[in-house]
Amino acid sequence: MMLRGFCAAEAAALLRDLDGVAAVAPFRHMITPGGYRMSVAMTNCGTLGWVSDGSGYRYSETDPVSGAAWPAMPEGFARLAMNAAQEAGFGGFAPDACLINRYEPGAKLSLHQDKDERDFGAPIVSVSLGLPATFLFGGRKRKDAVRRIRVANGDVVVWGGPARLTYHGISPLTDGEHPLTGRRRINLTFRKAW
Repeated sequence: MMLRGFCAAEAAALLRDLDGVAAVAPFRHMITPGGYRMSVAMTNCGTLGWVSDGSGYRYSETDPVSGAAWPAMPEGFARLAMNAAQEAGFGGFAPDACLINRYEPGAKLSLHQDKDERDFGAPIVSVSLGLPATFLFGGRKRKDAVRRIRVANGDVVVWGGPARLTYHGISPLTDGEHPLTGRRRINLTFRKAW
């Protein structure tokens, strides 16, 4: 479900909270199991963080760069995720992980499924901040037709239930300037991993 402008009024506060997270766990370009450097810079907050390296994709309780626990999920992040999930019909959502993606012009996220979680009963809540982007939403197979949906600052996309394992991604980010993020787009992706 698309929730247009759902958190636009909170965007500046969310970005301030993000600064605190990134001060403890800086953004980095993770490496895929195949040895490729991701174009999107990532970090995490919450009990668990999503990581990728030569040994695979997984959740970890610690930041592999620092060896320390990931920063706690800011209260405003958790509240937003729960409220958006509730609005989309997924009451009781309590995320334990927030993967934070930072896109710069040209960065993209190829079609993929979020399937590293232990339980697919909880939805995915995806929050867009800053520059607009084209969200790709396909089907249960990579070759299924893909819908292209423009997402802008403050938009939230929530999917779960039968759509939980839908392939999705982001087209290469078009250059631009946003008053809150400059030449960047930030995506907060909330999951219940464990």
